[in-house]
Amino acid sequence: MVKKKLFLGSVFCCYFIFIIISYLYNWDVGSSIGTNFVTYAYSLLKIIPVAFILIGLFEVWIKKEVIEKHLGETSGAKGYLWAILLASSTIGGIFVSLPVAHSLYKKGACLRVLFTYITASTIIKVPMSIFEASFLGAKFTLIRFVVSLPLVILSSILLEKITSDEAFDNVDTTEGKG
Repeated sequence: MVKKKLFLGSVFCCYFIFIIISYLYNWDVGSSIGTNFVTYAYSLLKIIPVAFILIGLFEVWIKKEVIEKHLGETSGAKGYLWAILLASSTIGGIFVSLPVAHSLYKKGACLRVLFTYITASTIIKVPMSIFEASFLGAKFTLIRFVVSLPLVILSSILLEKITSDEAFDNVDTTEGKG
């Protein structure tokens, strides 16, 4: 574990040293990498704190029974619908979707619905769909939805069958435990 942390620390130090040297010697590639890093980090810092506050409120306000009813083992087709609707409104990309999925898992959502949520959150978002429809046409966006949504659901069912709950035993589902 210590070797892994030391290795990661060395990689990050080398990365930042390369960025600093690039700025000092006006290397365009390194300067572009540094600028992109700062831009991306800034955009993440605007989204992540708000998302984590909302996830914390979700943890407190939404009862486990509600999640089990709508996204649990007995939810059926409406579980997929709820997962897709939630995914289409999730802002912040995978950085927000994964903590939300973890929270849903802790509250009793089944794996196939979680896999549907995570996958759908990367391909079906309201702002992205509007942007896509304005450039490529509504017909293209509709065809993409009709083709991709069944594939998302089928792959989620398949992933649940291959993946057992034992693979998620290391996920801390208890409250107040760190």
